Amino acid sequence: MFSFLLSLATFLPLAGGLALLLIRNGKDDSESGASAARWTGLWVSLITLGLTLVMWAGFDPRYTGPQYEQQLSWLGRFGISWHTGVDGISLVFVLLTAVLTPLAIAAAWKTIRSGVRDFVAAVLILETTLIGLFSALDLTVFYIWYEATLIPASLLIGVWGGPKRVRASLQFFLFTFGGSLFMLVAIAAIWAMTGTTDMILLSHGSFSPAAQGWLLAAFILAFGVKLPLFPLHAWLPDAYTEAPAAASALLSGVLSKAGGYGLLRLGVLMFPDAARVFAPWILPLGVIAIIYAAFIALAQTDMKRLVAYSSFSHMGMIAVGLFTLTAEGIDGAIFQMLSHGIVIAALFFSVSAIAWRAETRQISALGGVASKMPMLGLLTMVFTMANVGLPGTGAFVGELLILMGAVHVSLWLALLAGTTMIMGAVYMLVLYRRVLFGRVGEATAMLRELSAAELGILLPLAVITLWMGVHPGSLTRLYNPTVLSALHMNGAVTGEAASGQTVRLAAVSSH
Repeated sequence: MFSFLLSLATFLPLAGGLALLLIRNGKDDSESGASAARWTGLWVSLITLGLTLVMWAGFDPRYTGPQYEQQLSWLGRFGISWHTGVDGISLVFVLLTAVLTPLAIAAAWKTIRSGVRDFVAAVLILETTLIGLFSALDLTVFYIWYEATLIPASLLIGVWGGPKRVRASLQFFLFTFGGSLFMLVAIAAIWAMTGTTDMILLSHGSFSPAAQGWLLAAFILAFGVKLPLFPLHAWLPDAYTEAPAAASALLSGVLSKAGGYGLLRLGVLMFPDAARVFAPWILPLGVIAIIYAAFIALAQTDMKRLVAYSSFSHMGMIAVGLFTLTAEGIDGAIFQMLSHGIVIAALFFSVSAIAWRAETRQISALGGVASKMPMLGLLTMVFTMANVGLPGTGAFVGELLILMGAVHVSLWLALLAGTTMIMGAVYMLVLYRRVLFGRVGEATAMLRELSAAELGILLPLAVITLWMGVHPGSLTRLYNPTVLSALHMNGAVTGEAASGQTVRLAAVSSH
């Protein structure tokens, strides 16, 4: 196994981004300079995607420990090292990051006209921080990458966003930075208790129930902001709406998943006893997010803001899956994060394609878009049905597994969480009908069909969405053994329950 592949995939985008920032000439502001920056960013991100696909091909899902592992001496006196690697859980998020980054750069090809070089550099640097975050095996390294995501993400919102971009960027930065302070204190406390921040060593240790409670509370506050978890979501609507479409896709498609990944890795799996105590509190918050965000989405007049609240509603479903503390629920939450990342990015790209042509995002000003853009109408129908959770799409698999896990906790929990399918169908079909098939609006006359480049962005996302619904085992086989192993090790699932879950999930993974 070539362990250097992970480091290469991590730092290649950083090298590309720094090269764009440092190597400048008099043609940077010209169209040729902008085009060179775009092509550089696209090729760097495509090579990174190729590296991650090679890692996927060489990954052995039967081995539940970290693969492509590297550990370098760093602050060794303090039990801290530069420790990286991927298991089945982290690998799928690295793949998600690598898939969406080149599509985001391509989506901004025509919509970002100023500061193109800096924009592409920020996207590439964000890719490095996300891959670094998902592959970190030391809490200190994880924290460094987690904080590093703030810089490029805030710049993408604040520099290239809409009219309220500065306020949205500041909100995003302060909320996330404030939440991460609790994580830093928790990491320092873990180091004081154990003398190390290595996640592999910590996974084999144990903490007292009181320590687990305080530490998990700190991590919930930190990652609950990024997910976001109700009521820590105040930054989300403005950030997703004001950011350019490419940044919105990365923020909602990947960056928010850092919150779910952190809750799983540093919460549910590391502090199982405390997770059982907190579950009765987190599960209702997840249900509230599902229902509350759905009603708010239905009242929106801006297409992009509606999609932003849709994303928040689905995050509530993910929180429910994680804190069912069952193998089905956790597997479903991971699958839902992956599916949601693909679908929400596609929806933001679709909205951008309409808004860029019509020069408006107001639902009332649009109508009959499908008559002018039939291919967009067809593809958007696929993404709308996926967002609703229609069978045959990836979202259905994730939501089904989450509901299977919720039934183990409470039938009422499963029923309330299942309202995401009903409410999602209401606001998404209303949006689709009004914009694609409503009365022809004034702005519709300016529309024209998708270009070949735009089809090259949306078609792969549609194929991935359908593939995940038809063949979910291609992904669940990667992380399901890791989830089951972790649950067995920390005692969250034992005896007959564990055996039954293993059988059921093996059946899902085989299809």
